[in-house]
Amino acid sequence: MVERHESRTGTPSPAPAPPREVTATALGPWPGEDPVEAARIIRGELGSPHLPFLAELPDRGVGSDALGRTASLLAELAVDVQPYGWRLVDRPGKDFRRAASALATDINVLAEVAGAEENPAMEIKVQLVGPLSLAAGLHLHNGERALLDYGARRDLAASLAAGVGAYLSRVTAAVPGARLVVQVDEPDIAAVLAGTIPTSSGYRTLRAVPASEARESWRVVLDALRAAGAVEAVISVPEVEAPFEQILAAGADGIAVPLKALTSRQWEQLAGAVESGTSLWLGALEAAGGPLPKVAESVEAVWRPWRQLGLPADTLASIRVTPSAGLAGCSPSQATAALGRLTQLADALNQLAQG
Repeated sequence: MVERHESRTGTPSPAPAPPREVTATALGPWPGEDPVEAARIIRGELGSPHLPFLAELPDRGVGSDALGRTASLLAELAVDVQPYGWRLVDRPGKDFRRAASALATDINVLAEVAGAEENPAMEIKVQLVGPLSLAAGLHLHNGERALLDYGARRDLAASLAAGVGAYLSRVTAAVPGARLVVQVDEPDIAAVLAGTIPTSSGYRTLRAVPASEARESWRVVLDALRAAGAVEAVISVPEVEAPFEQILAAGADGIAVPLKALTSRQWEQLAGAVESGTSLWLGALEAAGGPLPKVAESVEAVWRPWRQLGLPADTLASIRVTPSAGLAGCSPSQATAALGRLTQLADALNQLAQG
C-alpha cells in the first residue's frame, strides 16, 4: 500500500513528490461513454510512477465536451447551448446541469475505483480549458464570442479561478492522499494571440489579445489552482506558434506540447526551460490513424533533438510523455494500447537517462 500522510487536522495530505524519472500520462479525452470502464483502464495502465487522469468522455454528448465541462466550474456565471455553441446566460439551465451532473458522476466513479485499489496511485491529473480558449469558445448574449470584450475576458478568468477550488476539493476527497496535478488546456491560444479568431458573422476576425493580458489571466488561474492544493500546474498548447515565453512568465510548472512539428527555435526554448527546472510534457506518440509507432522510433524522435541541443541524458527525467492529441477518436482497445506504449516509451527513455 502507498503510505498515507496525515495532516494535523487528520485529513490525508498529499504524499511526498516521487523521485524524478520519465513518466507517462495522456491528455484527457477518452473514447466511449462508460466512466467506470475508462477509470479502470486508465488506472490499470498508468500505475505508479505514471500519472493516471480523470477521463473526459465527449462521446456522451453535450456537457461532456471539454468546454462545457470547464464552463460548469465557473463561479457566478452560467451557460447554455445554442446552435452556435455554448453561451453565457443569467441562470443555469438544463445544459449547465447536464455538464455538472456528468462531472459529478465521473468524480464519484473515480472515488469508487480508486477506493477499491490495493495500491492507490500517488498522483491524479485533471484537465480544464484555460481562460483564453474558454473566452474564445463561449459566446455572449448577442452571439459574439466572449473573447471580443476585455471585461468578459477578465470576468471569465476570475470566475474560473474562483470555481476551481471546489472542483479540486471534490477530486481530493475522491482520492485522499494523492498529489493533484492540473493540466490547463489552451488549444486556441495561437489564434487568440495572433488575432485570427473569426467573429460570429465570419466576415472579420477578433482583435489579438495582448501577451501581457494572457500572462495575467494564466497567473490568476494558476495561483488559484495552487491555493486549492495542486502540486503541479501545466499549460498545454499546440505546437504551432506556441507561446512558451509567456507560459513560463506566467509561472506555470510545466509545458505540454506535441512533438511532431516543433522547430529548432522552439526546441531551444524548451531546452532553456528544462535547464531552469520546468517540467516538459512531450506529445511523443502518434496514436491515431494507424498502427502505433515502434518504441525505438518514438525514443529516437525525443533523443535526437535532445542530443543535438547538448542536453545531458539525465535531464530526460524532466519529461512526461503523452500522445500528441487526445484519445477520444480511437477505439477503446486502441486507446488502451496507446497507454501501454507510452509506459514502454517512458521505460526506454529512463534507460537512456540512467546511462
